[in-house]
Amino acid sequence: MHSFPHHRHSTSDEASAPKTPGQILSLGWRYDLMIWFIDTFVFRGKLRELRQRTANLARMQPGDTVLDVGCGTGTLAMEVQSRVGATGRVFGVDPGPQQIARARSKAARRNLPIDFQIGVIEQLAFPDQTFDVVLSTLMMHHLPDDLKRQGLSEVARVLKPGGRLIIADFKPRKERQGQAARFHAGGSGMHDLADLVKDAGFSPVETEEMRPPRFSAFPGAGFVRAHKSYEFAIT
Repeated sequence: MHSFPHHRHSTSDEASAPKTPGQILSLGWRYDLMIWFIDTFVFRGKLRELRQRTANLARMQPGDTVLDVGCGTGTLAMEVQSRVGATGRVFGVDPGPQQIARARSKAARRNLPIDFQIGVIEQLAFPDQTFDVVLSTLMMHHLPDDLKRQGLSEVARVLKPGGRLIIADFKPRKERQGQAARFHAGGSGMHDLADLVKDAGFSPVETEEMRPPRFSAFPGAGFVRAHKSYEFAIT
């Protein structure tokens, strides 16, 4: 069994939070309200579908230990907790203090034992080979390529041999059409992202697409599903 670092849930987290050159969102409950409005009236439920698809691709089992990197306000992590059950463990990290505070509040109201921590993908505060699954949704487009490489190396470090990595992100702006072309958030090219994942020691690496519905502002999304290579784990 791995021992996990203990984190006090206090404002001291903010002062000690790692710095990152990646983009940080910290809106707390306002973020949840914004996402609910966008998904309900603009995206026609596609964000919820994206989260469900991410969890399905991970093929989680009861008892799995799972990390959600860039967990935001914890919505996906709470879905994951229901899948791994009482014998599983779920952790979420995000650099936004208000996002983590909101996630902790939501989990506490539901009596869910999820450990939410302020943290960044390039400096994960967990021992080697801790997790069965690592998830990342709508986060990679916030990172420059050098930070993606560093973060994926950290993900590979904390995954067990054969562990699963699932990344979901919007399509890049250049691939959007119609109303979706006006959506301002960034995205990731799945083939480029898959190459970075392979370089980090994952094999096999698969990609798939989530197409936007007609007459929707949803920009479309892509998924990368990969396994940490057993050979990569040999030192």
